[in-house]
Amino acid sequence: MSDETADAVKPAKRNVFKALEVDTRLLGMIGAFLLVCIVFNLLTEGRFLTPRNVFNLTIQTVSVAIMATGMVFVIVTRHIDLSVGALLATTTAVMAMTQTQWLPQMMGLELGHPMIPWITILIGLLTGALIGAFQGYLIGYQAIPAFIVTLGGLLIWRNVAWHLTDGQTIGPLNETYLLFGGINGTLGVFWSWAVGLAASVAALFALVQGRRTKMGHGFTVKPAWAEALVAVFIVGAILGFVAILNAYEVPERVVARDPALYGCAEAEGCVAAYGIPYSVLLLIAVAIVMTVVAQRTRLGRYIFATGGNPDAAELSGINTKLLTVKVFAIVGVLCALGGIVASARLGYHTNDIGILDELRVIAAAVIGGTALSGGIGTIYGAIIGALIMQSLQSGMAMVGVDAPYQNIVVGTVLVLAVWIDIQYRKYTGAK
Repeated sequence: MSDETADAVKPAKRNVFKALEVDTRLLGMIGAFLLVCIVFNLLTEGRFLTPRNVFNLTIQTVSVAIMATGMVFVIVTRHIDLSVGALLATTTAVMAMTQTQWLPQMMGLELGHPMIPWITILIGLLTGALIGAFQGYLIGYQAIPAFIVTLGGLLIWRNVAWHLTDGQTIGPLNETYLLFGGINGTLGVFWSWAVGLAASVAALFALVQGRRTKMGHGFTVKPAWAEALVAVFIVGAILGFVAILNAYEVPERVVARDPALYGCAEAEGCVAAYGIPYSVLLLIAVAIVMTVVAQRTRLGRYIFATGGNPDAAELSGINTKLLTVKVFAIVGVLCALGGIVASARLGYHTNDIGILDELRVIAAAVIGGTALSGGIGTIYGAIIGALIMQSLQSGMAMVGVDAPYQNIVVGTVLVLAVWIDIQYRKYTGAK
């Protein structure tokens, strides 16, 4: 290729990216995730990208991803939360004790009572919110650094969980509660396709409405071909994900336990698939709510304004102390939600639940593009970061890498992600 041809290709590529309005950070994260998947698929001789492993990878990511969406708000406001893993343990201990001992003893409700799981979840969410708000109060109103408060919280809440359960494994948990774990609660093939199609229609509607809104306000819009290409990519990703999950068939021995549950009169010849887990639907709901809060509400604007310049935010009338309480209360609620998924997936509350989750959550947010200097971060970035983290750990486990070396790799990736972010800001001039 001649120099003139090469010079002509570069502007053409830039024009394509400009027309598509591609977020280069998002593109980089997706590229990193695909690279991880391809490498481990080659190393495992095609086992990494099987429907079964994708399904397991998905449900393993949910708990950390839910908490990582809250960590985005914490880091954006220039704080840190080292207590999320311990807070998850405390909320799961409270919920486990509530449904197995406290409610049966105080109200005479048996474990299978239909109200048990919902009362349990409500108590867990309230516990997370109160603990998070208390930590936020110490940080915002008492001016104790978040690092110290949450480091203390890591030690306190981990051992509160141990005290509540006397160090014992608590279970089995309520069957309805267990549906949030993933394997025991899925939509099946038909409803998975229904949700996938509904999500595709919603995404297309959002694209059309966004384009109309921009045109109505006189803003420049993407060319029609660029809009169509983005639409095809989004719909393809949604339906492709559903197709992969629907390809994971329920083992025959599981179907044999209760063929009617899978729409069959008898186990012989019955073919059933798992589909989308309820836990993934919960993550999607959390992602939508947190994105709306970040982009469409006064609270979200205050969070990012405070992270960008705390002094200017306070001078403009934002109550940054109360804002800190709200942010940490949100994280507390998300830790409880993550705890529901984590304990339901295990089927029990265990003493080691949530250990090192604080590091995984922080790493997911940072790898997802949240700036430690504050003011910058995205919800989708944190979720992709969590997926990258879990893919690395799952892939290394499949290859046979020992746990210490897995942690070395994860630590290296975290440092590398921050370094890349710093270089990106230098190159683009972003703050």
